[in-house]
Amino acid sequence: MLIIALVIVFTSNAQDKAINVVVIGAHPDDCDFKAGGTAIKFAQMGHRVLFVSLCNGDAGHYKYGRKKLANIREAEAQEAGRRFGVKYVVLDHHDCELLPDLKLRHEVIKLIREWNADIVISPRPNDYMADHRSTATVVQDAAYLVIVPHCVPSVPALNKNPLFLYCEDTFKKPLPFSPDIVVDISDVFEKKIYAMSAHESQFFDWLPWTNWPPLKDGELVMVPKGEKERDAWFLKKMSNWLGKKEKYYEAFEICEYGRQPSEEEIKQLFPMTGK
Repeated sequence: MLIIALVIVFTSNAQDKAINVVVIGAHPDDCDFKAGGTAIKFAQMGHRVLFVSLCNGDAGHYKYGRKKLANIREAEAQEAGRRFGVKYVVLDHHDCELLPDLKLRHEVIKLIREWNADIVISPRPNDYMADHRSTATVVQDAAYLVIVPHCVPSVPALNKNPLFLYCEDTFKKPLPFSPDIVVDISDVFEKKIYAMSAHESQFFDWLPWTNWPPLKDGELVMVPKGEKERDAWFLKKMSNWLGKKEKYYEAFEICEYGRQPSEEEIKQLFPMTGK
């Protein structure tokens, strides 16, 4: 396991080239939660980060209809992207209906190629939610094909395979998550939570209504009405759920289907430096 500490200083050559990162999730807010702190650190260093939601988020509410909710979640995603400092793309696939078919595979290949990705981050294929599993599968299916010229020939193939990574999760079967790269996000943790809070329909409405575990002692009636009060409440809830710590991290596991980097290559692809 490689711990990327903030005190490591790399040569200027590793900093000169912009690193292109694609984070792919099933729903708006998935990328934010799993890799938001790392994305902020990349963006602050001048690198390019793309968040992609394969679904439009149109089923994640108890009151709004699909069309209205999709519009709300698109706007929330764009505001979250502004706060994170990343580009946010939301594809128009229905929640709870995502399938890793050929059409979706080609969409994912196209997005990865157009971003000229050096790093692609997605969930692992073992997950409680079907959309998450479909997202993981379609990214795995795209992992090698992004360098095959005759696959999706309308977009030039990449001349090298990106580093494909899995986000951290707590699922144990068939195999537990095994971290290869760990990024210290302590200095941007509050910024990450603030950026996540742009998804108001989720974190202040839908998830409290469903009694989401981090909010189990709050529920919908306990969510404050004022914006500042809600943000403070959400930060406290997330901190309590993750455990109040001096340090917060995001971890990633290397997928066997993409580039297999050396330790030095990982350091160059994750140049999280500081003083």
